[in-house]
Amino acid sequence: MDNNRNNPLDKADKVVGGHPIIANVCIIVVVAVLGLVIVYLSLGLFTKHGQTDTVPSVINMSYGGAVERLHDSGFKVEIKDSMFLEGVKPGSVVEQFPSAGAVVKPGRKVFLYICAVHPKEVILDPTGSPTQEALKNVSGRTARAQLEELGFRNIRVVYVLGNNANLVVKVLADGKPVMKQQKVPVNAQILLEISDGRIEAIADSLQNSEMIIDARRQQAQGWEEPAQSPAAGAEEYSPEPDESYEEPAGVDF
Repeated sequence: MDNNRNNPLDKADKVVGGHPIIANVCIIVVVAVLGLVIVYLSLGLFTKHGQTDTVPSVINMSYGGAVERLHDSGFKVEIKDSMFLEGVKPGSVVEQFPSAGAVVKPGRKVFLYICAVHPKEVILDPTGSPTQEALKNVSGRTARAQLEELGFRNIRVVYVLGNNANLVVKVLADGKPVMKQQKVPVNAQILLEISDGRIEAIADSLQNSEMIIDARRQQAQGWEEPAQSPAAGAEEYSPEPDESYEEPAGVDF
């Protein structure tokens, strides 16, 4: 009896040899299934599926201490930004993301916001010549909004005597005039001098006062309004009796 006749491998070879298209489709399906299994296992490995860590708090810590603590907890660290805050120790962490206590994947990057050693400096008015005063003749409301947008918080407004109302006359930082293109620290105390527009009103008032004083002075000196004289070239009319005129004789009825 021939054993090769009942060998399953021989039967499979005959099927594959007799139907190459079916064989190729089967191979493709097997490879695809294996690929999906490998991808699934790889995702679970790289994304650490089901694994979590809690972000520790590093607020108010020095930058070096914060980095060491986060690294010991398995996290990466990156400085996101720096900002100057009065009363806060320079170089310390003022904010973190994700926040303390957040549950995240192991090895996640934590962003830190550090208090700067020196305050940020900005230019109030970048246009014009450095010899010109900054924000001069800009409306007071616009100037204040621009300063707040640049990061200034200590802003005081005073109104001074001027021609046009609500226009900036001068900007002072820590008591010193600010010029165009000049850098100013954002923690400086800003004083905005704004025109109140009273000069024209005062000028009109002074003119009226002078007229009143002059009139009173003339009255005190006995000045009287001159009598109205006839128009130039006009002759004064005085009727004279007509000698040729006779009274008509009386008539009796």
